Amino acid sequence: MRFAIVKCHGSGNDFPMIDARTLSLSEAEWAGVARALADRAGPVGGDGLLLLVPGDERAEFGMVMRNSDGSEAETCLNGVRCVARAGFEALGIDAATVRLKTSYATASHDADLMPGVYTVRETAGPAGLSTAAWPIHGAPDRLVDAVLPMLDPARRFTAVTMPNPHFVHFVETVDEAELVRLGEICEAAPDWLPHRANVSFVEVRGDSLFVRTFERGVGLTDSCGSAMAASTYAACLTGRIAWDVATVVFNRGGLVRAFAGEDGMVTLSGNATYEWAGSVTVDLDTETASDLVVERRFPDEIAAWETAKRG
Repeated sequence: MRFAIVKCHGSGNDFPMIDARTLSLSEAEWAGVARALADRAGPVGGDGLLLLVPGDERAEFGMVMRNSDGSEAETCLNGVRCVARAGFEALGIDAATVRLKTSYATASHDADLMPGVYTVRETAGPAGLSTAAWPIHGAPDRLVDAVLPMLDPARRFTAVTMPNPHFVHFVETVDEAELVRLGEICEAAPDWLPHRANVSFVEVRGDSLFVRTFERGVGLTDSCGSAMAASTYAACLTGRIAWDVATVVFNRGGLVRAFAGEDGMVTLSGNATYEWAGSVTVDLDTETASDLVVERRFPDEIAAWETAKRG
């Protein structure tokens, strides 16, 4: 099957994106398309697959995000910005409510982070603190800067749903080997954590944050938007930064502007950068991609983002 795609990224979180509003594939087929297109060894590659899908009575359009293993995530806030841009352009609007798997987000075209960087402002939430909602078997009702012995008896975590599940751990310096170790424990879906979880190590750098994430269904990733949102909320909740005060959240892929409210709503403002547009064939039986044709490139956007990352 031939698909028109746009390769895009939000804060370095890169995806092939498909306008799927008129496409009819089964859940299993879309999972296979995600595995084929997000395969780093294939012609496209990415952290997952984004789909622009129809909205409902509340939303102008919707987003489906599938991880590179084919599983569907509750949300992906870096992906929301890219899908919002595509939805804005398709419908000729500059603001919308976006339908997600289990919730909604609001998005609007925002002032550029830097000249030439297409920027979207998004608000999602409310963040949740109930461990029963994950579930985390054997955990207290709320886990806020507290030890979770099943994961690590010495480290302190804050458990936040955004609405996808995140363990946030504040550190002086990110130890990637330890982050991967903990992420792989969660990725194995142990009995106490049947739906897995994202794990983030977060450095507080003055009035800014640096977030490194092992993402459920993906692995160690340069950026995860919901992790940046969950980390911002957790930093406010634990008194490390102030509520309703804009902060810059950095990651390996770049940065966003963020602030969190005590009501659990978190706002991110960040890039939605297009790299190229084209088409590719996916064999639905073998879940392989081939015959990529790049029809348009966006070098000015790429250069603008590289300048923004350097500050």
